[in-house]
Amino acid sequence: MSLFVDTSAWYAAADRNDRSHERAKSILSSNEPLVTTDHILIESWMLIRHRIGRKEAIVFSSRLPHVAHIETVVAADLQNALGIIEEWPDQDFSIIDCTSFAVMQRLGLRRVASFDSDFSIFRFGPDRRRAFDLLR
Repeated sequence: MSLFVDTSAWYAAADRNDRSHERAKSILSSNEPLVTTDHILIESWMLIRHRIGRKEAIVFSSRLPHVAHIETVVAADLQNALGIIEEWPDQDFSIIDCTSFAVMQRLGLRRVASFDSDFSIFRFGPDRRRAFDLLR
């Protein structure tokens, strides 16, 4: 079974000063296949560059393809993400989170490494009862 990895987990693993650093490193070194998206790669790169530095962002992006499968967000995922934004008007989900939700549903992934509470709020399925299994 694969584990989807969100920006918050990648960032925590990269930043030694982040309060979730050790937990993120532990989750990401569990030897299970890791999956992320090209959108998360970009979001993570920007966050790491802004908070830690350009050199660290370059190191992150050069190592990522060796530790995770990077799934491309396709047009149908983006359409589904925009639908999620419309269907959840009371939530402030980012477009990146919504594309992640869409990709996870498309790939049948249920487990996610994230320190972002949006992954615990979002529900899917015909009756919106299914939730992702969140590893924090």
